[in-house]
Amino acid sequence: MKIMPKKNINKIEINYELDGSGEEVLVFLNGIMMSTVSWTAHVPFFTANGLRVLRVDFRDQGQSGRAKEPYTIDQHVEDLQQLVESLQVRRIHLHGISYGGQVALLFALKYPDMVQSLIIANTVPRLTKYLRGIGDAWDEAAKLKDGRNFFRIIAPSIYSNLFFESNPEFLKEREDMLANLLDEGWFDAYLRLSSSNSDLNLLDRLYEIKAPTLLVAADRDAVTPIEEMRAMRDRINGSRFVLIPDSGHVSCYEKMDEYNLLILGFIALIRAKTNIQ
Repeated sequence: MKIMPKKNINKIEINYELDGSGEEVLVFLNGIMMSTVSWTAHVPFFTANGLRVLRVDFRDQGQSGRAKEPYTIDQHVEDLQQLVESLQVRRIHLHGISYGGQVALLFALKYPDMVQSLIIANTVPRLTKYLRGIGDAWDEAAKLKDGRNFFRIIAPSIYSNLFFESNPEFLKEREDMLANLLDEGWFDAYLRLSSSNSDLNLLDRLYEIKAPTLLVAADRDAVTPIEEMRAMRDRINGSRFVLIPDSGHVSCYEKMDEYNLLILGFIALIRAKTNIQ
C-alpha cells in the first residue's frame, strides 16, 4: 500500500502526491467531490511528457485532515501557497476543475508571480441563483449521509446525457464504490467545503489576472453554464477558450484524452513563447 506524503500546513495535515522528474510542475486541484486518486489515470501522460505532477487534497478532502471549524475558500489558497513553497517549487502551471478552478483563480489573483500558466476547466467565477440552487440540492443530498443515494441524486447533473446513456457499468461501479466509501465524516467535510464559497464573486476582478490562461468548457455541462466561462474569457486578457463537445461537468473523465491534450498543448505553447522571448 502506497503511503501518501503529508505536510502540516496551517495547523492541518495536507495530503499531496508529486510524480515525475521534469523541471516544470503542473498542479491538479480537485473538484469538490474529488481527491488526488481522481487524477491517477492522468498522471502517466504528463510525466511521460516531461512534467512533474503535483496533486493536492484540500483540507476536508481525500486523505487531508478534517477541519474543526468553518473556513472560506481562500484558506485553500494559503494552504497551497505554503505547500508549494515547502516543496521548493518557485512557479507552477496551475490547473483546477470546478471548485478547484475557483481556488486556482483566487491563487492567480493573490500570488501572480508563482503562476506560470493557468488552466481553468468547468468552473464558474461566481455563484448565480441557478448555481446556488444546484448547490443547495447537493447539500440536501449530502445530509442524507448515504453514499448510494447521494450519487444517484447528483450524477445526472454531473455527467452528460450521452455519457449517462452509454456507460451504465461505469456508473454502477461508481455508485457501489461511493456506497462503501462515503461515511458520516466525509459528508460533514463535504458540507464545510460546500459552504466555503457561498460568497464567491470574482467576475469584476478577472481583469487582474496576468498569467496566460486556458479556459476549458463543455457543451453539455449542466453545472457550469457556458455563458459564465465566456464571461471569464471576455475579462481575462489574452485568454484562450476551448469548448469540448459532447461532454458534461466532468470533462476530465468523459473526454480524458482531449482534456489532457488541451492542457499539454497549452503548456507547450507557453514554453514556445518563453523560448522566443
